[in-house]
Amino acid sequence: MPPLDAAAVLAWYDAEARVLPWRVGPAQRRAGQRPDPYRVWLSEIMLQQTTVAAVQKYYARFLALWPRVADLAAAPLEAVLVEWAGLGYYARARNLHACARDVVACHSGVFPTTSAGLRALPGIGPYTAAAIAAIAADEPVAVVDGNVERVLARYLALAAPVRDAKDEIRAAVQASVPARAGDFAQALMDLGATICTPRVAFCARCPLRPGCAGTRAEPLAYPVRPAKPERPTRYGHAFVMRDGAGDVYLQGRADKGLLARMTEVPVSDWTGAPAAPGYPVAAEWRHRGRVVHVFTHFRLELEVWSTTVPDPAALSAGWWADPAELGAEALPSVFRKVLATALD
Repeated sequence: MPPLDAAAVLAWYDAEARVLPWRVGPAQRRAGQRPDPYRVWLSEIMLQQTTVAAVQKYYARFLALWPRVADLAAAPLEAVLVEWAGLGYYARARNLHACARDVVACHSGVFPTTSAGLRALPGIGPYTAAAIAAIAADEPVAVVDGNVERVLARYLALAAPVRDAKDEIRAAVQASVPARAGDFAQALMDLGATICTPRVAFCARCPLRPGCAGTRAEPLAYPVRPAKPERPTRYGHAFVMRDGAGDVYLQGRADKGLLARMTEVPVSDWTGAPAAPGYPVAAEWRHRGRVVHVFTHFRLELEVWSTTVPDPAALSAGWWADPAELGAEALPSVFRKVLATALD
């Protein structure tokens, strides 16, 4: 298996690199500017399972509030969760905060510069550690995200799905890493994002075309798709309660589990079959509609109910929030949908 033509990839990147708010581009690198590991780390955590377009406003907001890792470490977790709300995969926010605190407490506010050292931090797995070490410190390590997997699956014309060929893909990238490891990692990501895209392969513009097996066949036949398991559906009810002034009753979710420590309206259990609502208080309840939300492993259907409660003081576990101030609450997308349906 011949290595990738790293020189061609880097020449392409020098001319075509995407401009991203967290990136130190090739011209800046040549001028001596080095990437800030904090910014690289923050962007990589945000980009997990999330698009570049969705991340940019969150990234800018986080940097405005917490420009250094010490600032993030000093922030209350609840404030971090509020700013993360809507970005999804909320364990990332909790791990982000824990990692910032660890860097400050155990490393004097300085990120480790090796992938091995980075992996010891909370919430940093093999991919993220490799990405930070390569981009921020040019460690010669393979950085393989979904874009890179697609590029290599086509380049090698892999007969197996990516999930069954990860070792082969990683070995091919590792064998090709040049001295400019960070630029090479970002170049391969850019190739997957702009040239070797999921639905279109612009082979004529690709620096890897001469050695690409996929372009000599049918590039869009790769990666080979694995059998997709059926996503189950769960069912439940969400209860939006208001007091006489129109404020909405909210509460915190459990410390562990799905959407841990985020904010919610009261809900029933989420079960495999529809069930009766089981209202949390005796009142005149009105059915407001249904919300559908898709999580990674299941599809959720919530029947939304609303009421004005006769005795707000009886609800003491949570708090009452002005509907105009809901943007300041750590509400995941599913509960923002619920409130939008109930308060419409």
